[in-house]
Amino acid sequence: MPTAAAPIISSVQKLVLYETRARYFLVGSNHAETKYRVLKIDRTEPKDLVIIDDRHVYTQQEVRELLGRLDLGNRTKMGQKGSAGLFRAVSAFGVVGFVRFLEGYYIVLITKRRKMADIGGHAIYKIEDTNMIYIPNDSVRVTHPDEARYLRIFQNVDLSSNFYFSYSYDLSHSLQYNLTVLRMPLEMLKSETTQTRQESFDIFEDEGLITQGGSELLIYGRPVYVTLIARRSSKFAGTRFLKRGANCEGDVANEVETEQILCDASVMSFTAGSYSSYVQVRGSVPLYWSQDISTMMPKPPITLDQADPFAHVAALHFDQMLQRFGSPIIILNLVKEREKRKHERILSEELVAAVTYLNQFLPPEHTIIYIPWDMAKYTKSKLCNVLDRLNVIAESVVKKTGFFVNRPDSYCSILRPDEKWNELGGCVIPTGRLQTGVLRTNCVDCLDRTNTAQFMVGKCALAYQLYSLGLIDKPNLQFDTDAVRLFEELYEDHGDTLSLQYGGSQLVHRVKTYRKIAPWTQHSKDIMQTLSRYYSNAFSDADRQDSINLFLGVFHPTEGKPHLWELPTDFYLHHKNTMRLLPTRRSYTHWWTPEVIKHLPLPYDEVICAANLKKLIVKKFHKYEEEIDIHNEFFRPYELSSFDDTFCLAMTSSARDFMPKTVGIDPSPFTVRKPDETGKSVLGNKSNREEAVLQRKTAASAPPPPSEEAVSSSSEDDSGTDREEEGSVSQRSTPVKMTDTGDSAKVTENVVQPMKEVYGINLSDGLSEEDFSIYSRFVQLGQSQHKQDRSSQQLCSRCPDGVIKLTPISAFSQDNIYEVQPPRVDRKSTEIFQAHIQASQGIMQPLGKEDLSMYREYIRNRYL
Repeated sequence: MPTAAAPIISSVQKLVLYETRARYFLVGSNHAETKYRVLKIDRTEPKDLVIIDDRHVYTQQEVRELLGRLDLGNRTKMGQKGSAGLFRAVSAFGVVGFVRFLEGYYIVLITKRRKMADIGGHAIYKIEDTNMIYIPNDSVRVTHPDEARYLRIFQNVDLSSNFYFSYSYDLSHSLQYNLTVLRMPLEMLKSETTQTRQESFDIFEDEGLITQGGSELLIYGRPVYVTLIARRSSKFAGTRFLKRGANCEGDVANEVETEQILCDASVMSFTAGSYSSYVQVRGSVPLYWSQDISTMMPKPPITLDQADPFAHVAALHFDQMLQRFGSPIIILNLVKEREKRKHERILSEELVAAVTYLNQFLPPEHTIIYIPWDMAKYTKSKLCNVLDRLNVIAESVVKKTGFFVNRPDSYCSILRPDEKWNELGGCVIPTGRLQTGVLRTNCVDCLDRTNTAQFMVGKCALAYQLYSLGLIDKPNLQFDTDAVRLFEELYEDHGDTLSLQYGGSQLVHRVKTYRKIAPWTQHSKDIMQTLSRYYSNAFSDADRQDSINLFLGVFHPTEGKPHLWELPTDFYLHHKNTMRLLPTRRSYTHWWTPEVIKHLPLPYDEVICAANLKKLIVKKFHKYEEEIDIHNEFFRPYELSSFDDTFCLAMTSSARDFMPKTVGIDPSPFTVRKPDETGKSVLGNKSNREEAVLQRKTAASAPPPPSEEAVSSSSEDDSGTDREEEGSVSQRSTPVKMTDTGDSAKVTENVVQPMKEVYGINLSDGLSEEDFSIYSRFVQLGQSQHKQDRSSQQLCSRCPDGVIKLTPISAFSQDNIYEVQPPRVDRKSTEIFQAHIQASQGIMQPLGKEDLSMYREYIRNRYL
């Protein structure tokens, strides 16, 4: 047994579905294809799902023999070779789940995936394509006339857009929760939570998760990964005008938990590496309110559907937040406060009354903090800077909640602490810091204004995260740096995805809009996005809402009951108190859960207690088994890897995509640059991305050279089975500049740069004698590197005077690549290498007197 807990890597990562008349055989294997599992699915039951798992681990040879016997036994005639009894139906990478409408069950398989992020060596994949297969055989199928319509409604939810999964990392919880579980002492894990190895067939199943993938921040060659994850709630989910406020259980519409993860990619280990995260939440105002869209108005009037003088629904919602995030809960309300016609102000007044009522019963140190700020009013003012005000709010919020980091404060931070660092909140523990509490941001739609506010808070938290990892000297980041531009692009993609899912269009107002640096063409695009959002809300939201209700299991098709499209409203589906009497209501004064309030400011979900231990599934493994060997899972030494297909080289990088390409400019991602200096345009990056896609398509449509036709055709044939690394090709392709002939002179003048600025020297100048001598020696060395026969060696034994005789460091017995005699390594170098290996495993060598005196001398000379 290992001395500490470790995340379990799924033993089923590749699937093949085989078909016979009576059964489906789902054969799963690990990535190395050394262990196999078999799941048998019965096809003779018309409406029931019968699954058999033999719980036996097969080898590759055993699986081949088993499939051969099944093929032979299911043929129509014994020994007949013409008709096969076992058919290979489809290959897959995971099982989303099983679903049934009015006939039999379907199985939903992930047939294509693409790697999008990496967290501590744990790969995060995006679902690229799925396949839905009907299980019962045609001979036993009982047809229903409405089955096809339910199937179309279900498939309106596109699983290939913004659904993600991982074989080894728990995406449904935050990094703080996952690492807290890993740090839990093994003695505290009770025996009833322990399971034996390979007890069940691992099936991936997750709902409501979106992410924006990872980007690389290169700091003088040191890679730092920035990952943005959004967890969208599957409760009270729906579209913009059809789901507002909260339901009777305190679940709010459009609730999204956003987490930004920062990790030092130079050390790939949760125990020895450096990781940091910050979590914030967005969600609708937790009240009973709605908007009537039958009037066909751009802004339908807001109505309060139910009087709630004791803030019952708000109490349920904030009790959930205290349990998940701890205290303090900070509300940033961005709705309008001054209006000619009372519209958004209705929500502000009710929310203030609810928070005031709930706070009078909470302990003073755990009260809900309410920050109202009319963002729209400040935007219209020419004298006020919206982002400066948001930056002040962000600083105060991060200081109250703190952030998570898995390493203690560095010695230099203790020696000369920053003023902001001493005021930082959260919980300080021996192994690092914990985030306690969360910021909850809302406007009316929780889209445009909310996304900009969350970006500013995330930018402030990112500065503290970089400072805690020792990457910057002060917890402060400025605009127009490569790091902030990369982070802004992540948040804009994040906001566009949420806006498309909830509102039907991309973001209307972006960070550049509030900075007032957006180009004039952006205004026309904002109008088009507004029209697209209005059209979607008026004509397509009802169908999308039906698809969401069916996909999430809110509505279950039943024989003899009204169909989904026959319901006048789905109100009773999301409000359970309309269908049955609820148990005794909570106290109007003690509205919280007693166990939650005892452990504040820590979140109750992360406290080590009996209730939380029952939620864990613990399995026993030997420390060398592949189910917990993340090194083997990440590097995969059993397969041939190509650098072009490596994810770390294909992901968005600050050095490649944002840093200027000219020589002589500071490569630091924290240097403020002018708009014309950056590698990617500051203005309208979304339009540039769309234009680049168009340019790549135009370049791809041109016929390839004759020598490359065979290569391109063969690569296209193989790309259909596995799209893990397809994004790398498109990201690294070079766009073609499309310009008019009249402006060719101007384009050349702007694009072509002086030769000395690009290369550092002017190549048109003649070489000096010293440079020419060095070049001549280099050419002669290159000519003499090939193997020559003895006669030619004797002729060449007399070397010219200008050639330097080099003493080889390595001794090669033969001039080939198969037999090499490496140089000997001295003892000191071996000790340094062993110390480096131990440091990567978390075993640090004690500092000697020389090291301490050298460090003190360095500090004294530089800072004192």
